[in-house]
Amino acid sequence: MNRLKKINTPITILILMWALLQIIFNTIYPIDAISFRAFHAMCICIFSILLNKKNPKDLNYIKFFNVVLILGLLFVFSYFLINYNVIAKKGGFTNQFDLFVALLGIILIFICGFRINKNISILALVFLLYLFFGKYLPSVIGHNGFSIKRILNHMFWGSQGIFGVSIGVSATYIFLFILFGSFLKYSGFTDLINDLALYFVGNTVGGPGKVPVLISALLGMINGSAVANVATTGTITIPMMKKSGYSKEFAAAVEATASTGGQFTPPIMGAVGFLMAEFLAIPYGKVILAAAIPAFMYYLGIFLSVHLESKKLGLKSAENSDKNISEIIKERGILILPLFVLILLMFLGYTPIFASVSGIISAIISSWFVKKHKMGMREIVEATIDGATSTISIGLSCLLIGIIIGTVSLSSLGLNFGFLILNNELFQNPIITAILVMIMSTILGMGVPGVAAYVIVVSIAVPIMIKNGISPIPAHLFCLIYACLSNITPPVAMSSYVASGIAKSNVNKTSILSVKIGIIGFIIPFFFIKNEALLLGATNFEIYNLYMIFTSIIGVFEIVCGFSGFIDSDLKNYERVLLITGGLLLINSRFYTDVIGILIFITIFVMQRRRVIIA
Repeated sequence: MNRLKKINTPITILILMWALLQIIFNTIYPIDAISFRAFHAMCICIFSILLNKKNPKDLNYIKFFNVVLILGLLFVFSYFLINYNVIAKKGGFTNQFDLFVALLGIILIFICGFRINKNISILALVFLLYLFFGKYLPSVIGHNGFSIKRILNHMFWGSQGIFGVSIGVSATYIFLFILFGSFLKYSGFTDLINDLALYFVGNTVGGPGKVPVLISALLGMINGSAVANVATTGTITIPMMKKSGYSKEFAAAVEATASTGGQFTPPIMGAVGFLMAEFLAIPYGKVILAAAIPAFMYYLGIFLSVHLESKKLGLKSAENSDKNISEIIKERGILILPLFVLILLMFLGYTPIFASVSGIISAIISSWFVKKHKMGMREIVEATIDGATSTISIGLSCLLIGIIIGTVSLSSLGLNFGFLILNNELFQNPIITAILVMIMSTILGMGVPGVAAYVIVVSIAVPIMIKNGISPIPAHLFCLIYACLSNITPPVAMSSYVASGIAKSNVNKTSILSVKIGIIGFIIPFFFIKNEALLLGATNFEIYNLYMIFTSIIGVFEIVCGFSGFIDSDLKNYERVLLITGGLLLINSRFYTDVIGILIFITIFVMQRRRVIIA
């Protein structure tokens, strides 16, 4: 059943108008950022009510309540749009009625949020309550208290709360790229990718799951935003993985994790590498050399996770396409044009927004050359509705995440951590410093694109690390990786939330799986700050560097097996613990630790083989 049959005509027209205005405001007729964010927020809140099918239709009081909600939302956002610039020109001065509107707006957003995503709504509420009750907490994690007026002004009338960066990403990248993904699906591109994946790797273990990892990594290093990358590639890769037999949570987690790593993957690194070279006053080539091994280990971990999950699910029996490559290309190879246009334009320096709109147009045109997938007006309307409605739950999550980010910025949680580390003798140990900087980097990097996250974190955390004996290149790379990994780190895992929205999966399970799949990214930085041999170019190259890399690869394999709980059959709990321990010993390469780590792996591998043979 298509979207047009599910949604009545008036709502369909409204959604089409909304989608058209989103494209116009993003490209042809840009309006100021805050007004655009408010318009987008109003639409996603109203459509979350109009499209909510959970409530019984025959209960008049629910219909009445929904009408009141919609009228309230129209009033609040209209008032905001009319008065924001006036208040901004007055230096942010607000009267009592302005504050009442702000309070009403926050309440209405929470009501909409609880209908769509209870988990993130509860989390946002906890953070909001922290602003009221944090003054009663110990000084290390508490604050001096904030007035209701200041909280409302910051959250509603400011640019760092509800209408901050998270809803800005939703209004631009997320909306357009999910719309782009919808047009790709309707143009037949998904079927083309599936055929190509089956042809090349269909008979390998986890082949259909490994192709999305590669696609997400390549595009992720170009656009520099994990969230935008999930929105771009996720609409293609997640359905493909689900179709191959992976669970929706696993498919979403793989996409979120793979997209996040692109920001610290050479050679492009989402433009962060250029900034790092400037900060360190070293050649750009040295930066990408240093980032190469950590990025390789990170993606090796993801590939192994997909491989083991495929073995666990028995997906190795997937068959190759019954067509050869020439037949596939001849029949619908033209459908690759939208992705080619997207990547080419971004390589040429055009904005992701321009590239995504060009991709949508390319998808429509390319479909006309394939009779089976030719898009007419009906298909264009269906693709638009499908894409626009898919952004609603994600957009609401971004609104609520704005409250979390607003809490962090108002209460200075990240800065407080930095002050704590710098001014407490208890935290002068490099490893303890690194743990606290990891926490601080994760908090400061929440909901922020890679470049911005790096700039925020590096100004606070790097001086702390250098003061405590960590070299500049490892310190910079350490902060960058954890700032980027905040996109998959609960509680504010924006990439995981976006991927979950596309996959229609459980948000909590997706977030936890994302961390599990990307676990190598959380481990490796602690080793390269102790041993710079893992960073090419950070020290003089020696044979020992190659030896370290070799033992680390084995260690990565052991750790991933331990977290996956599978090699040839399910691992027992003690085996998982031993493998993780052995893997850590191998990454922390010494002769005796390497011997222990390899002996652990050989022992458990032999036990696994015997268990399989007996079974």
